[in-house]
Amino acid sequence: MNRPAGTQAAPVDQDVLIVGAGISGIGMAAHLQMRCPDRSFGLVERRANLGGTWDLFRYPGIRSDSDMHTLGFVFEPWKHEKSIADGPAILDYLNRIVDERGIRERIRFNRKVIGADWDSATARWTVTMEDDAGAKSTTTARWLYLGSGYYDYDEPFDANFTGREAFKGQIVHPQFWPENLDYAGKKVVVIGSGATAVTIVPAIADNSEGKGAEHVTMLQRTPTWYFIRPAKDALANFLRKILPEKVAYRITRFKNVKLQDIGFRRARTKPEKVKDFLTGKLKAALGDRYDEEAFTPPYNPWDQRLCLVPDADFFEAMKADKASVVTDHIERFDESGILLKSGRHLDADIIVTATGLKLAVAGKIPVHVDGERIEWSEHFYYKACMFSNVPNFAAVFGYLNASWTLRADIVAEYVCRVLNHMRATGTEVATPALEDPASLTEENIFDFSSGYIQRSLHIMPKNADALPWRLNQDYVHDRAYMRSGPVDDGVLAFGHAKSAATAPALEAAE
Repeated sequence: MNRPAGTQAAPVDQDVLIVGAGISGIGMAAHLQMRCPDRSFGLVERRANLGGTWDLFRYPGIRSDSDMHTLGFVFEPWKHEKSIADGPAILDYLNRIVDERGIRERIRFNRKVIGADWDSATARWTVTMEDDAGAKSTTTARWLYLGSGYYDYDEPFDANFTGREAFKGQIVHPQFWPENLDYAGKKVVVIGSGATAVTIVPAIADNSEGKGAEHVTMLQRTPTWYFIRPAKDALANFLRKILPEKVAYRITRFKNVKLQDIGFRRARTKPEKVKDFLTGKLKAALGDRYDEEAFTPPYNPWDQRLCLVPDADFFEAMKADKASVVTDHIERFDESGILLKSGRHLDADIIVTATGLKLAVAGKIPVHVDGERIEWSEHFYYKACMFSNVPNFAAVFGYLNASWTLRADIVAEYVCRVLNHMRATGTEVATPALEDPASLTEENIFDFSSGYIQRSLHIMPKNADALPWRLNQDYVHDRAYMRSGPVDDGVLAFGHAKSAATAPALEAAE
């Protein structure tokens, strides 16, 4: 698959090149094996290990924020007792899949993609990679599939807190958690109130092994809506005892998809009822520790993603006086902690800035089509995975209101349908053709108030108000649309390499 820079390949090194060996990339590889067994493929991964997010993030307590019966693949049952799984269990799941299916030998690790160039004359992508030593190589493919995630692996969002250089303790961002960070017996302040913060707080407050912090304070500017559920899915575990594994998994997956869908729709149509429900659960979990100011967000549920709290562990840490929540704004860091706008001071030995991610489109890879740089903010999504006027290219951006893998699965299935249609029709190129972008009515489908979404709208591809030109947020509808809708829909244009198309005309002229 790898060749020295500057050499040529004829015709291509593989039919499909998958960038990224995380959930999206591994899922696509498995779908190709099942649905397009005649297609060759390879994967490139910039890190030394597979897993993507689940290999990068190493902070205490790292776990899924979705149930594993929907974060798991449609083709591979989740077998663990816990439905809300920790990072190591998810990595075990992914490693088992790549080993059992013979995918590992197709992965080239420590290869960072630094460029992708489409040539219409030959109908192929030339992808330039760089290894850890800086040596460059290239590989070619008919189709480029990006499973590179949605955020910047190199740098997180920097909130630029005033005075951080004055702090005498340690400042840690969860994306780059130091190995063997010693927080035992120390005062820790975690800035943020999202899924990462709510995972870290109970994990480092836990003193069951004598390693817990003295106290953990979660400092939030704005409260978050929390949803409490058991880490174990009782129905799933019961069904596995009485039914074949795959049948039990399908039933549980269907149940969880429906519950997610019903919950999201109810939050949008009857937000006050959902607020009352979530607040009631919080009051029951916290008892006299419930603080209305700390747990009443100024927005409706699902205006931002609901924050999952398995087994109420975050609230149990609060009731045990190992953790607390402070709602305030930061004035500045100082030598011993954080001074708040209210005048209160939070003493800290360690400050964890769980302030969010920085989004990235297409893994920040410079993509060119016939020498012209693709500016993603000028292109429309097509069927949630391809882009207007960009040939033989797909990428995965998971759901905001459901599990990431739900989208990864249906996108992989759809791309396999396209590849099979191309094989059947003898075509080499598939391009979502959009002659007049002004004919579409734009709509911001990222209608979430989350900071990481709002900060990145300017770099995101465009969305229209109707399919197929949008990244839809309705899995139940999308699944049927992507699986059964016509591949040759009058929009996706199929053709050949330009050199092949012009050859008959040249011969006639001679």
